[in-house]
This record gives sequence, structure tokens and C-alpha cells, in this order.
Amino acid sequence: MAVRQAAAWCYRGGSISAEPRINDRIRVPEVRLVGPSGEQVGIVPLAKALELAQEYDLDLVEVAANARPPVCKLMDYGKFKYESAMKAREARKNQAHTVIKEMKLRPKIDPHDYDTKKGHVVRFLKQGDKVKITIMFRGREQSRPELGYRLLQRLAEDVQDLGFVESNPKQDGRNMIMVLGPHKKKTEAMAEAREAQAARKAERQGVPAEQEQPAEEPAEA
Repeated sequence: MAVRQAAAWCYRGGSISAEPRINDRIRVPEVRLVGPSGEQVGIVPLAKALELAQEYDLDLVEVAANARPPVCKLMDYGKFKYESAMKAREARKNQAHTVIKEMKLRPKIDPHDYDTKKGHVVRFLKQGDKVKITIMFRGREQSRPELGYRLLQRLAEDVQDLGFVESNPKQDGRNMIMVLGPHKKKTEAMAEAREAQAARKAERQGVPAEQEQPAEEPAEA
């Protein structure tokens, strides 16, 4: 009973380790060995593979446990884990998360507020984010949906260099909704932002150029 419970726990992922077996933890009579540079050594007894690992001052790492016989490689496992962790960290750092921002407007918005809201939409699109534009109708405004439609069309035209209409305006109860998508991908926007930040940093650290010296007058003959 205890064995079945342990097996069920392992099946649910409770105690299964993602770490490969290395060195003395490998329990098979022979392995298919791959050398430090990726060369195929062939099928060798486990004792011989461990002996070669000791000679090279490396680890014997099981890289394909389900193969028959299992495939093992000679490598510096500590260095391998460190480099893998750094690559995963860099991948997470550069990973693009699509974000949907929301901007709410009234159908009779005044010009100053419109310019402010449009500025936020421009910033979001430059960052590579989608923008959900919501027109909120109140009272008698609900009988004039064309006001919201024209406002959404105007906004889409004002930012057409940065984004496009991904979802056309549609009525949703008291609101009218439109979604704008950026022309640039999130990864491109992030890369440009990093380049701009590096350029500003370099400019702050740069030495001002020397003032141009006046040209010397020609010597008299």
C-alpha cells in the first residue's frame, strides 16, 4: 500500500526531480558515451565511462535516460547548470508579454482632454502594447452612438502611424469599445527602448567636444 501511495505521489509530480543522474547515481551496466566535444565514443561499460570522466576531470551526465542503453556525456556539470541558468534568466528578461492597456473617453470630450488621452495611447503603442479604447455613454448620450463612433475613428486616424484597428468599434451595453494593436512587436519596442536608454547614458557620460579654434591668419609674405 505504501509503495502504491508513493508511486501515485510521484505520478502527480510530487517527488520527481528534473535533475539528470550523474556519476555514481547512474545505475546501468553500460552506456552510450558522448565525449566532451560531442564526439561519439560508443557503447562502453559504466565503469569505463566513470574512469574516463575521472581522467578528464569531468562529470558523467545521463542526457537520455530512456535510450537503450542510456546516453551519457562527459561535461563539467556545474558549469553547464550555471550557463543554463544564465540563458533562462536572459530569456525571461527578454520575454515579451502582450499587455492590453485601457483608455476611457467620453463622447463629448474637450480638446485638451482628448490630446492628453491620445498622448497616453501613443505611448502605449510605442511600447508595443495593445490599447482598448472605451467610450462611456451616459443619459441621453446613449441615443447618439454615432458620436462615439466618430471619436474612435478620429483617434484611429490620429495614431495610424503607430497602430491599427485590431477590433472594430462595437456597442457593449452603455459603452462602445475598439481595440488598437501596435505596428511594432513588443520585442522590437523593448529593444529600441534599451538602445535609447544606452544612448542617453553614453551621452551623459561623454566628454563635451572642444570648442572649435579660430583659423590662423595667413602669414604675411
